[in-house]
Amino acid sequence: MSHMLVSGLINIETTARIDGFPIEYTPVRYPFWGVSSTVSGVGYNVAKALTTLGVSIRFTSLIGQDLQAQLVYAQLKADNIPAGFVIQELDQTSQSVILYDGDGKRMINVDLKNVQECPYPPVLFEQAAADVDLAVLCNVNFSRPFLATMKARGIPIVTDVHAIADMESAYDSDFMAAADILFMSHENLPCAPDEWIRRLWDRYGTAIAVIGLGGEGALLGVRADNLIMRVPAVYTRPVVNTIGAGDALFSSFIYGYQQTRDPVAALKQAVVFASYKIGETGAAQGFLDAAGLAEWMARVAAT
Repeated sequence: MSHMLVSGLINIETTARIDGFPIEYTPVRYPFWGVSSTVSGVGYNVAKALTTLGVSIRFTSLIGQDLQAQLVYAQLKADNIPAGFVIQELDQTSQSVILYDGDGKRMINVDLKNVQECPYPPVLFEQAAADVDLAVLCNVNFSRPFLATMKARGIPIVTDVHAIADMESAYDSDFMAAADILFMSHENLPCAPDEWIRRLWDRYGTAIAVIGLGGEGALLGVRADNLIMRVPAVYTRPVVNTIGAGDALFSSFIYGYQQTRDPVAALKQAVVFASYKIGETGAAQGFLDAAGLAEWMARVAAT
């Protein structure tokens, strides 16, 4: 049986509903049922989405030596995500606080604690990566040393550099250089998304690039076919919170592409998956399983 490797961040995520941006000062508010805490983080979101879709994964991550770690392990078990390579190496588990309004806008505050200074043990990584056929290496520092490891083995690498703004980013350039499939957001790009894809092709030779365009869908670039095309957004259900939409798009694309090797079909499917996901509050909530995704694909095709 084949497996995917996922290496990425876990954090405790607290979401708080607000009336709107900008935030007007008030000493106290009572947003009943508007504040919640869940296990999340890019790595966790991807691991949960892939597991929900039926993919067998190996998940490497770092959490703290604290009470929050017990919540993480309990949630991993509840979500059927293998926990053997999620280890307690940090002083405290990373946390985030996300403010969101009724229009789907959000402000993310992430406290990484000491995760960026703590390496993942290479021996454990070797065990996790022993028989995988694809490596999802999220752009957190403990994933960085394993870019070269997976590249040397000829294992395809998938990553997401999120709100990237600089082609030569000191933090992200090695992730971009190693990626066979590269995702990012349009939000901070210094040029038009189609031009950015051409620059990626010229600079890094990126085989497949996807740029999330928010409410406009996503842009796909396939270098071998000289193809740049936009897949429009679709409507499945009302938007509650857009947090995690990019992780959902990313995860579902990986799932679809591994099945079909058709990037256009994979992205069309991923747009539906992400649309459904943002009908929930938390970044790790609202994922369709494979049967549910197929059903929604049929519904969208019929409209």
